[in-house]
Amino acid sequence: MNRITPFLVFLCLTVSFSGWSQRYSRSELGVMVGTSYYIGDLNQFRHFRDAKLGGGLFYRYNVNARVAIRGTFNYLRVEADDADARIPLYQERNLNFKSTIWELGSGVEFNYFPFRIGDDRFRGTGYLFAGLAAFRMNPTTEYNGDEIALQELGTEGQGTSLSQKSQYSLIQMAVPFGFGGRVSLGDVGSLGVEFGVRKTFTDYLDDVGAGLYVDADALAAENGPLAAELSNRSGNRYGKRGNESTKDWYFFTGATLTFKIGRQITCPGNPR
Repeated sequence: MNRITPFLVFLCLTVSFSGWSQRYSRSELGVMVGTSYYIGDLNQFRHFRDAKLGGGLFYRYNVNARVAIRGTFNYLRVEADDADARIPLYQERNLNFKSTIWELGSGVEFNYFPFRIGDDRFRGTGYLFAGLAAFRMNPTTEYNGDEIALQELGTEGQGTSLSQKSQYSLIQMAVPFGFGGRVSLGDVGSLGVEFGVRKTFTDYLDDVGAGLYVDADALAAENGPLAAELSNRSGNRYGKRGNESTKDWYFFTGATLTFKIGRQITCPGNPR
């Protein structure tokens, strides 16, 4: 033991002089606040249209100065209205929706430059991230001053003899990916920005998935008059309702603030 102790002291002094003795933690807890929006049948091209305030919490575990693993929990809102469309055909369709999104995900981050909070050599970096998420949606629409949940109505004949599709699930999967950047706030934490994309595997975030309208009278007979009324609000008996060949996307962009948590890693005898 007497021989080991001088060696440990020498090692810590060597690390200290080389700049590696800064206190840091592998774990961070953060908050993200920003805006969310969607791209789909009711908004095919216009990014940031109808963007709504969203936010979330995340945990980051830094494997090393280049790679981190993270878990996220977000509350987001998306909406769109054909009344805001630039194309007259979409305006005539006259559909609209809103949905809250509760998202739970995990992923991996890759830093462009080595980065560690509390290390003066690594003050900032950009990063890429990708992962997997589960989310709960609930598309609704406004009708006669009331907010109506759409999934249970089967507005495209789901679950009836009019369609081979069953009712879609409100729980869906998504692939989050994107990029961001952050700078160190000394020994405390970091401040950053992030732009995130969610590629979903559903076409019903907006409750619009079928290419054509189903027969209104038959839908009213099986699912009720409200389902028929909200299925086709264009005033035309026949026509194109949506694009069944594409899936919906949603986005979350904003500012991040993180704080170090957990055990602080230092060399003995060199507190900060």
